[in-house]
Amino acid sequence: MYKLLIRPIFFLFDPEKVHYFTFSLIRFLCKIPLVSGIFKSLYQVNDKKLERTLFGLTFKNPVGLAAGFDKNAVLYNELANFGFGFIEIGTVTPKGQVGNAKKRLFRLKDDQGIINRMGFNNEGLEVAIQQLKKNKGNVIIGGNIGKNTQTLPKNYTADYLECFEGLHPYVDYFVLNVSCPNVGSHAKLNDKEYLIELISACQKLNQELSLSGRAQSRPILLKIAPDLNNQQLDEIIELVVETKIDGIIASNTSTNRDNLKASKERLQEIGNGGVSGQPIKNQSTKVIKYLADNSNKSFPIIGVGGIHSEQDALEKLKAGADLVQIYTGFIYEGPSLIKRINKAVLKDL
Repeated sequence: MYKLLIRPIFFLFDPEKVHYFTFSLIRFLCKIPLVSGIFKSLYQVNDKKLERTLFGLTFKNPVGLAAGFDKNAVLYNELANFGFGFIEIGTVTPKGQVGNAKKRLFRLKDDQGIINRMGFNNEGLEVAIQQLKKNKGNVIIGGNIGKNTQTLPKNYTADYLECFEGLHPYVDYFVLNVSCPNVGSHAKLNDKEYLIELISACQKLNQELSLSGRAQSRPILLKIAPDLNNQQLDEIIELVVETKIDGIIASNTSTNRDNLKASKERLQEIGNGGVSGQPIKNQSTKVIKYLADNSNKSFPIIGVGGIHSEQDALEKLKAGADLVQIYTGFIYEGPSLIKRINKAVLKDL
């Protein structure tokens, strides 16, 4: 029904406007008595065999929603009805910011992809906190955090720590987003020495907050780009060993536009931005496999990038991912994708 009826209608309109319309629609529907229960019966797969335990958390299934979809933590309770094992909110920055100028979100229909240059648009830390106070506890919540675009390099760490402390009581794990290509200069965020400094500062604060009794220690993950070469991936492995960070999310959007079906004229018309969806599927899987193989699978990996089918998800799990996340695939395939992946995982067992 989604691909035959709903998606063709949605795809007639501007992607960003449709995104917010969909939010309003889901929220409205879930307020109608029994509708949440209907969604659960249609899309959830509840089976103990799907459970995964990583960095002290038990995920009821391995399929999550990637950051960027519910930036301000306004819909995670309703989205949990669709069968996700975990939902990542954000990217959250200390202050609200409008992001880059519109239009900034574009469909690549022939490629089953998306190009975005949103620029960390979000309503800021305090709004996210107020929304997370409404958590009904039905799904694991990850907090994806970043810096404000206008923040000077000397204050990058302070931005991350402000978000970390504010969200600490309300999320189950953290993701340090250092790999988004849409937030201006981020060269410092790709420097290994700075990453060690950032991770260490977050870990220190994590320990202090835990000892204070506010909340137990939260797992910390690092989200990396799919465009890293083998030498850079070796540095990521060294970074994990040195800092003992809890895991890696592979991967963010890509700046590579090779082999796209979209015309050069169309791509020039769109302009800059990160590519997601099917165009980055193979590169994302390649990064996962390299990290898993060359680290002797010594740390957890969450695989994301181009998952539009059960087979796409299984490929990432077999390459070395412990969990997977969807975003663009959710837009192109609809909520049935979550159920299909979970059923395929059970069958593959």
